[in-house]
Amino acid sequence: MGPLSAAEEVNRHIKSCCLSDQPEKFCSGENNLFCCGELVSVGDPVMHRKAETITGKYGVWLQDPAPQSSIYTNRTVWCIDAVVTDVCQLFKYEDMDHFSRGFPEKVLVLPEPVESTGAALYRVSLYYQRRHSRTLIRYDPASERLVSRLDLPDASYLGQHPYSLGGYTDIDLAADEQGLWAIYSTTRAKGAIVISQLDPVSLQVRRSWETRIRKNSVANAFLVCGRLYTVASYATPNTTINYIFDTTTGVGRAISVMVDYNHAQRKQYSWDNFHMVTYDLRLDSWGKLE
Repeated sequence: MGPLSAAEEVNRHIKSCCLSDQPEKFCSGENNLFCCGELVSVGDPVMHRKAETITGKYGVWLQDPAPQSSIYTNRTVWCIDAVVTDVCQLFKYEDMDHFSRGFPEKVLVLPEPVESTGAALYRVSLYYQRRHSRTLIRYDPASERLVSRLDLPDASYLGQHPYSLGGYTDIDLAADEQGLWAIYSTTRAKGAIVISQLDPVSLQVRRSWETRIRKNSVANAFLVCGRLYTVASYATPNTTINYIFDTTTGVGRAISVMVDYNHAQRKQYSWDNFHMVTYDLRLDSWGKLE
């Protein structure tokens, strides 16, 4: 199947997972292929599944490359359909084949309803925003229980500072080689994107950065190697990644890379108007670009 049109109503949700407690170990010698660098290009989308009903128009699907659990593996696929009043179901699929065919192995009932499509999977835990609040939830799929919860300080919610698509996309959680992140805005930031690195156990904010790009001016955002990237539009045929903010230097700048990311597989995971797709990514510091 050819590339999906970006002119369709898009709700790309880009998620990533961390492979190691010490990601710098992957940036030398034989592991240079996995070295972090700046995003160079994004490949064409590969479709894995198309939702059959309206409940599958928006959502999030995820894989954990290092689950550290006997209950599921790095082949397990997790999925949340976001088009219902109270989103409380987490679908577990044995592998990509079962996911593509729509055969869940199990349906877990979440202890608190989910807001929008901003969930992330990181080191065995599912992280998400509780409905109609700035509360973050950490859920353990293995034990099927809520592990921790905490309000994200001063975070806007209920459509105060969403992505340009609108809705309640105020708080977006993500994970990459550097850890767990929240992408959002605050009243003090006046709608500009704020990036906070979170403690994956307690959900406390470790450190924060305020960027110069307004959240409602971009269609989506994601992190790779501690760098924030924003997607320019969901309504143009050939959208671009138009901004980068490096949390190492604290500097942001405009870029233009044609268009969510599981760094162990060098893929970003997206949900594009009923379609669940992946995109291959290329970073400039890898020893080999495919």
